[in-house]
Amino acid sequence: MHHDHDTGQLADEIARFIRLGTRFRGMLKVGDLGAEFSALMLLRPLREQGPMRVTDLAEIKQADPSTISRQVAQLVKAGLARREADPVDGRASRLAVTESGVAACDRLRDARVALLASALHEWPADRVAVFTDMFEEFNSLIETHLRLDPTAPPRENP
Repeated sequence: MHHDHDTGQLADEIARFIRLGTRFRGMLKVGDLGAEFSALMLLRPLREQGPMRVTDLAEIKQADPSTISRQVAQLVKAGLARREADPVDGRASRLAVTESGVAACDRLRDARVALLASALHEWPADRVAVFTDMFEEFNSLIETHLRLDPTAPPRENP
């Protein structure tokens, strides 16, 4: 049985972690990739799931399509993504990641890993491994719970 105090403390720590996320992003050494951070976050689903329409990206990110359109425009302008005809509906276009976009993804991930490695350098490898496993399990539990709750409001991206 979970104690409310422990769950409350966990909720506080998660809120603290989310607040730290903004500062963490600010410390990432990636140079200027030509688009704001939230736009760069669209590259990963495009890379992993292949070309898709703005509406699909908006659904994945649980964000407003107009916001996603604006971010996509930045990616295209920066050469990190390109528009191509949708093979199913020729009048529609979909987004594909470019080679530069793939390189930007790699740079972002490398910078995240380097920053985390530096923060966790005092932890022994086995502790990092245990925490990683538990954090992955925790994220999966939350994901499953949010998917199962039809009353959960759609998440807005900041």
